[in-house]
Amino acid sequence: MVNYITVVLIAKNADVTIKECLNNLSRFKEVVLYLNNSTDKTKEIASVFSNVKIVEGEFLGFGPTKNHAASFSTNDWILSLDTDEILNDKLIDEIEKQDYDDIKKIYFLNRDNYFLDIKTSTNDFIARIYNKKHTKLNDNQVHEKVIINDNSTTYTLKNTFKHYNITDINQTLTKMIQYTDLGAKDKRMCSFTIIIIRSTFAFFKKYILKLHILDGWRGFVISITQANSVFYKYLKQYINCQNK
Repeated sequence: MVNYITVVLIAKNADVTIKECLNNLSRFKEVVLYLNNSTDKTKEIASVFSNVKIVEGEFLGFGPTKNHAASFSTNDWILSLDTDEILNDKLIDEIEKQDYDDIKKIYFLNRDNYFLDIKTSTNDFIARIYNKKHTKLNDNQVHEKVIINDNSTTYTLKNTFKHYNITDINQTLTKMIQYTDLGAKDKRMCSFTIIIIRSTFAFFKKYILKLHILDGWRGFVISITQANSVFYKYLKQYINCQNK
C-alpha cells in the first residue's frame, strides 16, 4: 500500500472511465476525488472505493481547481491525475521505489494517448508527482502544468500509463467548447491574420511534426481538431477585442 502519496483527481461526469481509473489506484491509501457539478453516476461509482475521499465544490479553472483539490490531501506528496488516465502495476511499482526524501523532486510520467480505443503514435512526458510544500500547478484555466522552480530536481519514470484522450467522437466537440471558452476568458487577440497563421501551424505541428500522419484517419481528425481548437480560442479572443 502506497501511504505517502495522495492521488488527486478532479472530475465532472466521468462515469465512462472512473471505475477503471479507481480500480487501478487501489494500491494508494488515499485518493482525493474533487467533483464539480457532476450529474452522472461518477459519485455513485466512486463511493464504492474505500480509499477514495470525495470532495464536492465549484470548478475554478483546471489549474486552480487541481490546487484546491490537493489541499484536501493528508500527504504532501501529490500524484495529479485525470479520471481518463489509467495507471498500471509496473508504473506503480516504479513510483513506489522512488526516494521521496527531498521535497524539491518532481517526477515526470510517460503517457500513451488513445483515440477511440486505439493507441496513437504520440506520447507525452508530463510532470505529475510533486510535493505541495515545494510547488503546485500554475493558475492556467486550461493546459495547466506543475511549476518547475529553479531549485527543482526533475526525474522521468520509464513505465508508461494509458490516457483515454477521446472515447466518443462527440468529446472532440464538447472539449473544444469548454477549452476554448477557458482559453479566451478575459483575453483579447486583435489580429485575424495571426489567428489564421496560428491555427494553420497548429495543424502542421500536430499532423507532421508530431507524426499523427502515421495514425491514418484518426491522426487527421486529431490534427484538424487541434487546429479548430486553436482557431476558435483565438476567434473568441478576437471577438473580445472587437467588443472592447
